[in-house]
Amino acid sequence: MQNRKRALVLAGTAAALAATLIAAAPAPAAPALPAAPAASKLASVHGGGTVAYPYVPKSHDIRFTVDAEAAPWSRPFPAPGGEQGMPVDARGRVTVHHAMPDQDFTGVAEAEVDCMVTGGRTATITAVVTSSNVGWEGKRIGISVQDGERGGPDRVGFSWGIANVDVKPDGSVSEPRVGTCMAPAPFTEVTEGGFKVTPAPLAPRPKP
Repeated sequence: MQNRKRALVLAGTAAALAATLIAAAPAPAAPALPAAPAASKLASVHGGGTVAYPYVPKSHDIRFTVDAEAAPWSRPFPAPGGEQGMPVDARGRVTVHHAMPDQDFTGVAEAEVDCMVTGGRTATITAVVTSSNVGWEGKRIGISVQDGERGGPDRVGFSWGIANVDVKPDGSVSEPRVGTCMAPAPFTEVTEGGFKVTPAPLAPRPKP
């Protein structure tokens, strides 16, 4: 039972990129337009916070720390279209910390960021665990972060606990592998601390 409690909170082959860039020719009568300026910034997420999670005792302390920056087209993968990587490639680190005083145990996992995509004040990040004390080494985890607005709280979502469950036809249950940049909506509120999400458009495909 103790192991199940730990796995509840601290418990994919990457899809090949299939994108086609289409350039539209200007209408003959239209005046020439200046080229769009290059992006002046890259997407990033920085910060850390304690989150509210209703499925554990109130004495538990669950924290996330995220330091992630976009690194577009930096992670080639062996599939058609993957020779240059993806526009959502990223780098950085995610730390998950879950203190359980009632069990005299603190679970910790550190992970290297491999993907990030932003939209407005929300970001979705995945990272591969490099070290942990709960047997998560090599596991990809998904984190979503929402930078609160209009006085609202920041929010966090994560790909375990209430999501990412596959019920097979025979009734057995498994936890599927998390694909790059895959995470649920930010469903928990940050009660202490906070995050800064800097959005940016997707980077253009590099020239050959």
